[in-house]
Amino acid sequence: MNLKQIMPVLWMVALAVFLAACSGAEEEDPHAAMDHGAMEDMDHSSSGELPNGLEKAENPAFEVGSKAVMKSDHMAGMNGAVATIAGAFDTTAYAVSYTPTSGGKKVSDHKWVIHEELRNAEAKPYQPGEKVVLEADHMNGMEGAEAVVDSAEQTTVYMVDFTSKTDGQAVKNHKWVTESELSSK
Repeated sequence: MNLKQIMPVLWMVALAVFLAACSGAEEEDPHAAMDHGAMEDMDHSSSGELPNGLEKAENPAFEVGSKAVMKSDHMAGMNGAVATIAGAFDTTAYAVSYTPTSGGKKVSDHKWVIHEELRNAEAKPYQPGEKVVLEADHMNGMEGAEAVVDSAEQTTVYMVDFTSKTDGQAVKNHKWVTESELSSK
C-alpha cells in the first residue's frame, strides 16, 4: 500500500473518532421531560415550616405517619413513589402561572400553592383568572412573584416524605400533594 491508498482510510478513521467524541457528550437531565419552568430550582425538600393560619385536617384520608402511593407527575420522580405522610391540612390548593422574580421562562400550571401561601390573601378562595402574589418559596423566584390562578381546589393537602423514582434522592417535607393525587395502593 502506498500513501495515496492509506490517506483516505486515515481520514475516515479520524472522522469516526471525532464524531464518536462529539456524540453522547451530554446526559439527559431527568427533569428535562417536565416542562415546569426551571425544575432544577425547585426545593424538593423543605424545613417543614408551615404558613400562618394553616389548619390541620380533622379527618384526613391519609393519617400522619401512614404510607400512600403518589399518582402525580408535577415533579420528576414522584409518580408511583411511596410517600410517608408528614402532615395533612385542609385548605384551597391552587395551580398557578407566574414569571419568576429571578428571571427566566414563565412557569405554567405550577402545582401546588395553597391559600395560606398567598400575600394578603382574602378570606374567600380565589377563582381561575384572578391575580395573586405568591409567598411560597417552593422554587427559586417564586416568592413575591405575581401569578394568575389557573385552577382552585378545596381539598386536603399533604406534606410528604419520599424517595425520588428517577434519581433516588430522599425528599423530606415536600409541599404539596393533594388528596386526589394519593392512593392506598
